[in-house]
Amino acid sequence: MGCMVSQLAAKFAFFPPTPPTYQVKKRDDGKLVAVSTASSLPIAIDDSSLDVLSIPTKRGNKIVAFYLRNPYARLTLLYSHGNAADLGQLYDLFVQLKANLRVNLIGYDYSGYGASTGEPSEYDTYADIEAVYECLQTEYGISQEDLILYGQSVGSGPTLHLAAQLPRLRGVVLHSAILSGLRVLCHVKFTLCCDIYKNVNKIRKVKSPVLVIHGTEDEVVNWLHGNGLWEMAREPYEPLWIKGGGHCNLELYPDYIRHLCRFVQEMENMTTKARLKKIRQTVSLQKRKKSASICCGNNKCCKINFRRPKCLGWSSCSCIKCCWRPKCPKCPVGLGCFKPSCTSLCRCKKCSCRCTMCSCLCAANCSCW
Repeated sequence: MGCMVSQLAAKFAFFPPTPPTYQVKKRDDGKLVAVSTASSLPIAIDDSSLDVLSIPTKRGNKIVAFYLRNPYARLTLLYSHGNAADLGQLYDLFVQLKANLRVNLIGYDYSGYGASTGEPSEYDTYADIEAVYECLQTEYGISQEDLILYGQSVGSGPTLHLAAQLPRLRGVVLHSAILSGLRVLCHVKFTLCCDIYKNVNKIRKVKSPVLVIHGTEDEVVNWLHGNGLWEMAREPYEPLWIKGGGHCNLELYPDYIRHLCRFVQEMENMTTKARLKKIRQTVSLQKRKKSASICCGNNKCCKINFRRPKCLGWSSCSCIKCCWRPKCPKCPVGLGCFKPSCTSLCRCKKCSCRCTMCSCLCAANCSCW
């Protein structure tokens, strides 16, 4: 049953243009060129900045990719398109993004799209984007530190799949993204095992800045999908909610390119050193939050943990002196002083408390609180 539901969701997820809007042919010099099926002319005439690539995937397919160079680029954008387009329709957009954002750009067709072989499926798209990333590394020497992933609509699935695996990625853009496949079809608020593109789970694993762009009047993927992903991101960037924007027309709004340019520029200015420092700060903060919720690591002796109210270091406490449980039967005899101000684990009567209020032996003259 789960498999049938998953296949049904996949049928609603993929609508490759039929027939494809382009074909790939090999010239006499061995170079690949993309030719429009409508005019039989090359899509890019005399464009030396364009490489047409045929990339093998681990699932046995060969996918087509367009790589556009920008001589002034410092970063590269890996673009995963929506469910009803192919590279022939997107070439003009790629040229504009390359120039306006001052980036190198690589876009690819999923298995079964355009001139790519195979049939489209969730796991094929994962293999597709992994193959493109490997090509960027081996053929163009591009590392994850210099890469921004861009996913539109269903393209947010493979985008977040790869982003969750790259901790030093420069950034992620989610354009009209989905929380999951079934959440688009059925508007459910929970995840089923048969669901596809479970972005709602993967967004939490992305460690790089995430920009979310969504139209408020999107009738295909409700704005709540984008808002939900933005709220769950570990490092959310200022989102762009385009008032009146739909699902396929956000590029027409001036705010789209303006906000996207600002994001790319900030990612350019973010050095690797600063990025690593920010990651360490995030990890350190998470560790402090975790240590605040449990009693001082391995020094705890009880399932229910108590802290002395005036321990100044309670939020990052790691000492046995500040954590206690009165009359705990599991505590070994003679643990020593539990007074926060005591510099060592002593056994003096003044510091080791036993009164009913604060376990102090000197009761009336108690100085532990």
